Amino acid sequence: MSELVGRDGEREILDRLLDSARAGAGRALVLRGEAGIGKSALLDYLAARAVDCRVARATGVESERELAYSGLHQICAPYLDRIEGLPGPQRTALGTAFGLTDGATPNRFLVGLAVLTLLAEVAEDQPLMCLVDDAQWLDQMSAQILAFVARRLLAEQIALVFALREANPELDLADLPQLEVRGLGEPEARALLDSVIKGPLDSRVRDRIVAETHGNPLALLELPRAWTAAELVDGFEQPDSLAGRIEQCFLKQLEPVPADTRRLLLTAAAEPLGDATLLWRAAGLLGLGADPAAAAEATGLIEFGSRIRFRHPLVRSAVYRSATPAERQEVHRVLAAATDAEVDPDRRAWHRAQATVSPDEDVAADLERSAVRASARGGRVAAAAFLEQAALLTPEPARRARRELEAAKAKREAGVFEAALGLLVSVDAGPPDARRDAEVERLRGQIAFDQRRGSDAARLLLRAAGRLDEREAYLEALGAAIWAGTGMAEAAAAARSTPSGPPNVVDLVLDGLATRLTDGYVAAAPVLTRALEAVRALDDGTEDVGRMLWLLGNRAGGTIATEVLDFEAGHLFATRQVRLARESGALVQLQFALNFLANHEVLAGNLAAAEALIGEDRLVAEMTGGETVGFTAILLAAFRGHEDANGHITATARQASARGQGRVVLFGDYARAVLCNGLGRHDEARDAARRAFERDAVGHQTLVAAELAEAASRTGDKELLAAACTQVGERAQAIPTAWALGIEARVKALTGEGEPDRLYRESIDLLARTPVRTDLARAHLLYGEWLRREGRRVDAREQLRKAHDLLTMLGLDAFADRARRELAATGETARKRTVEPTDELTAQEAQIARLARDGLSNPEIGTRLFLSPRTVEWHLRKIFGKLGITSRKQLRDAQPDAAWA
Repeated sequence: MSELVGRDGEREILDRLLDSARAGAGRALVLRGEAGIGKSALLDYLAARAVDCRVARATGVESERELAYSGLHQICAPYLDRIEGLPGPQRTALGTAFGLTDGATPNRFLVGLAVLTLLAEVAEDQPLMCLVDDAQWLDQMSAQILAFVARRLLAEQIALVFALREANPELDLADLPQLEVRGLGEPEARALLDSVIKGPLDSRVRDRIVAETHGNPLALLELPRAWTAAELVDGFEQPDSLAGRIEQCFLKQLEPVPADTRRLLLTAAAEPLGDATLLWRAAGLLGLGADPAAAAEATGLIEFGSRIRFRHPLVRSAVYRSATPAERQEVHRVLAAATDAEVDPDRRAWHRAQATVSPDEDVAADLERSAVRASARGGRVAAAAFLEQAALLTPEPARRARRELEAAKAKREAGVFEAALGLLVSVDAGPPDARRDAEVERLRGQIAFDQRRGSDAARLLLRAAGRLDEREAYLEALGAAIWAGTGMAEAAAAARSTPSGPPNVVDLVLDGLATRLTDGYVAAAPVLTRALEAVRALDDGTEDVGRMLWLLGNRAGGTIATEVLDFEAGHLFATRQVRLARESGALVQLQFALNFLANHEVLAGNLAAAEALIGEDRLVAEMTGGETVGFTAILLAAFRGHEDANGHITATARQASARGQGRVVLFGDYARAVLCNGLGRHDEARDAARRAFERDAVGHQTLVAAELAEAASRTGDKELLAAACTQVGERAQAIPTAWALGIEARVKALTGEGEPDRLYRESIDLLARTPVRTDLARAHLLYGEWLRREGRRVDAREQLRKAHDLLTMLGLDAFADRARRELAATGETARKRTVEPTDELTAQEAQIARLARDGLSNPEIGTRLFLSPRTVEWHLRKIFGKLGITSRKQLRDAQPDAAWA
């Protein structure tokens, strides 16, 4: 294009991007640069080149950042007729987000996946260019969803290009390809300047202008148009920023226009949608005729059509900022009156708020209703913004503080923790209110837990529970104390002192955990059993989703399930929690749930399944900008038995200790005990297990005791072995699950007392009835080792061979090597595990292969892994090639013992 002077390199990059999208290799690109540097011109160039493509455009508007999905709607609006073709959950999520349908609050990542799927479907027919200008001003939901889409592009015929001036905290695109758009070189800048200056210009003045504009094309094009002859002679004036000078240039061009024309331009600048119908309706209310429009268009700064478009975003900002506050309030008042309250109540409320300077309960209530609607559509940040604005306009101080508190809750739900904490400072300044103050402290505690600040969360939540005097608050505080590993006894005692009515599920879980911590396991056994059954009986369809997630998780029911060694209950709770968290978009809870379920998969010996769940935890952390929960990753590494697991455990425990996450520190000691027992470093295993055992690893104490018993039996620490055996026995007799009884028999056999032969066989028989294959394999190993030491080499070989085969199949390499060495000591040689050809599958490919083998469709796999169906299909083609198969059906028969199976 002729106006793109000196942009050969940029055009080449954009041409390659376009060619890549046409070839079905979706890509994203970020154009960065100051105002006027030419980003919009480059987007125009790309749109003009994409003659064989669909082009969808959006422009961020600074004044519209509080309206959820407004930028995203600009991209998607032309294609919403295809929404019915989306998978059901995605269709509901996107329809609810855009206010097309009623539904539960949508998961923002499900909305993002719906947008990706929709755009990929559009691009199947014709390549699609999505161009986003002034992206720094996108509303947060649009920014996050478009960033999500940009990161997931792979096999789609889509190019997504963002143009932005500076970093937007809600639009973190640093990991995407970047193109910094700089000023023109000196020769090109001179040529561009000469194209707009008519008449002679002193060369020294030209040099000064070129130098001071730094080659900014918009400055070179627009500034001379507003200069007087004297200014051209004197050279370039430098009052402030370059963007400010360009805005002043546009304002100079508006100086001759009549007052009514300026009012019309201001109205257009205050109406960010560019809705022509709304603008003319507002113009009529202002008493403006057609002449102002003609005069405005004659300036060349605005175009009137079905959509209103300013020549450059700086024109809009110049017009809006140059108006007086009274003038801006007037046009917002008129725009509110012109906006249909039934069709677009939120935009009307927003305009009313901009037109109001003094407290007004009617306007504040209108904004509060908008907040409710925004929250229902998944726009938590928008809801918070509406509530903040409502609070500012609320006359009554107590109601103002209540609205600020609700805004802080909305920000916490959106993951904007620091902003939520900042709002709570304002709430504290409200009039005295004991209950509200307690709710503030509880919210601070919840945020501390979300931020992985365990000890802070426990302290704040316990204090809040004491002030609220509610059983549910005490259970929340007790769960946080267990995670912190400190203050558990205090929290339990406080909880037990709180009276309750007829016991419900919260009462039973609270009483069970509190009794366990104050009176011990045996005393708590009956209520723990009742609590477990109460949680198992919860109805997903009738219970509040947030409450369900909490009660199923490993701060409540999940802790009890692992504490009593009921594997089936724990796996059931974890599976339900993962499903509910995925469906509801509760991403922080999803990360904890994924680790909870992965923990069970590790113990069952399904290491590949556990790794996939841990990978999903990492994926959620990556997409949300948060951190992984990560505690199961160290247990997985420990059971695999590789040397580098020790460093991983140490780093995780150190980080957890710094944050006051005592439970993760104890879990690290448990994992280290497993690792060192597998490697045969029993003294290190003993020390790690003893630390966890003595500090009471709630939820894993019996498993810790089993590791301690094995290590102590090898190091000759009879007192430690006896202590572990006593505790395991008391627990198994109090709640006799097959898993607990199997571990009890194994630990008793390690003491050498009674009949070890019978106890080992009993242990194997009991553990074979459970899904916990890791314990079963280790029981065979310990029995075989005992038999060898007793000189019964033939019997030992049978047990050691079973142990070696099972441990090898499960991927417990250190324990398998231990079995191989023991077999060698009996005179039999076992082959070491070899790497299967399918190990060349990447982790994501292995996950997709497993899901496809299990019967999930491409859209279902895409929903699980946040990919478009086309990208899933692209991965499957690669998988088929690596496995030497041609269909999904063959996946079931393709090396079932491979790592991904």
